[in-house]
Amino acid sequence: MVEENVELEYNKKSAWECFSDEQVRQAYSFCEGYKEFLTSVKTEREAIQFIQQVASDHQKKIYVNNHASAAIVVKGSKPISEGIRLVISHVDSPRLDLKQVPLFEDTESNLAMFETHYYGGIKKIHWVTIPLSVHGVVIKADGSKVTFSLGEDANDPVFFVPDLLPHLSHKVQDEKKLRDAIKGEHLDLAIGTKIDIESEKGKLKQAILKKLYDDYGMVEEDFISAELEIVPAYKPRDVGFDRSMVGAYGQDDRVCAYTSLKAILEIDCPVYTSIALFVDKEEIGSEGNTSAQSVTFLRSVIKDIDPSVDVDTVMLNSTVISADVDAAITPNYTEVFELKNASAIGKGISMSKYTGHGGKYSANDASAEYVGEIRRLLNKNNIPWQTGELGKVDNGGGGTVAKYFSRLGMDVIDVGPPVLCMHAPFEITSKLDVYACYLTYKAFLMQ
Repeated sequence: MVEENVELEYNKKSAWECFSDEQVRQAYSFCEGYKEFLTSVKTEREAIQFIQQVASDHQKKIYVNNHASAAIVVKGSKPISEGIRLVISHVDSPRLDLKQVPLFEDTESNLAMFETHYYGGIKKIHWVTIPLSVHGVVIKADGSKVTFSLGEDANDPVFFVPDLLPHLSHKVQDEKKLRDAIKGEHLDLAIGTKIDIESEKGKLKQAILKKLYDDYGMVEEDFISAELEIVPAYKPRDVGFDRSMVGAYGQDDRVCAYTSLKAILEIDCPVYTSIALFVDKEEIGSEGNTSAQSVTFLRSVIKDIDPSVDVDTVMLNSTVISADVDAAITPNYTEVFELKNASAIGKGISMSKYTGHGGKYSANDASAEYVGEIRRLLNKNNIPWQTGELGKVDNGGGGTVAKYFSRLGMDVIDVGPPVLCMHAPFEITSKLDVYACYLTYKAFLMQ
């Protein structure tokens, strides 16, 4: 005989059914701060600067690694040798980067241009004819730094990648596969048309170089020691008649960075030492010294907390949430999802037991025991959740940073909100899913 109130079937409820009216109000309020964060943070450097400043204001212990990764630590009541609770997110997002020698002039079109190299998995067709801004740093010959954030203010100029009009695109674009219609070398940025009348040659290029020197003290060689990123100039916006969604660039994965930041800032006396780790380069395979694969940074943080501890023992006793987004079921394209195991927007955070592609290739696959532990945590705290998977078995796939931490002996699982239009210049999340994400990370870090 079935006990009273026992649900025999797994029922993926909407977050609107799970949250009270007060929690819905709190979710909407929470996302006002989230939108402000997305407005001010368009690159990984800006994200780390923001995190560093906020952590300092809250008097939290923070470690910063090479401008692009960071860790916030709150000591627990148990010794660190018994393990840590780690939430890790990444602060980089797909974009266009300037090449090291980017500036050229196209005399036939009368346009000065910047050469770009796309970063991460993008659909190139998304990046043409939209307003773009320039962010980043330039290190000049004398070692001084110029910081760019141009195109965000209403009075700033914006930039764009030109596209071909439909009247002339039939053979050049329309008959090709979508991925081949726009080539990477065609993602050049239009930056000006004014010529330098006094120049004998290179009149467009010389005019831009003079403008850059007058405004920033830059010469062309300075581009070689620069990190300049081209990102959408869109502002975060409420989406829908009910304002239930957030539309913005860079929500993969800054939604998890913001929610884990807010969670750890509100923790004072956890049971286990809690760490929120923010890394770079996830979108290109987590390579480099600021990425999840560079575990030296985390090891040094653990050693700084307790120099006498054996780091490997700490890691073997630790549990991790890989805080990354999942693909939300997309209307009109439901055939690529396995709907029983896919996440939907507005139904809470998504818990992915495994990632990878094909036969779980290059995946983290969490143990049943650890999945059960996270499931109990979510149910205990009445947080709406669902399972997630990146498409049908032979159809999709993708990876996160989870596998790099499981290799260290840690229990790891992916938990984050579903996102519509992932990797597009304008991504969509549910406000209730964002709030559920924050509640999840806070509950996990407090245990």
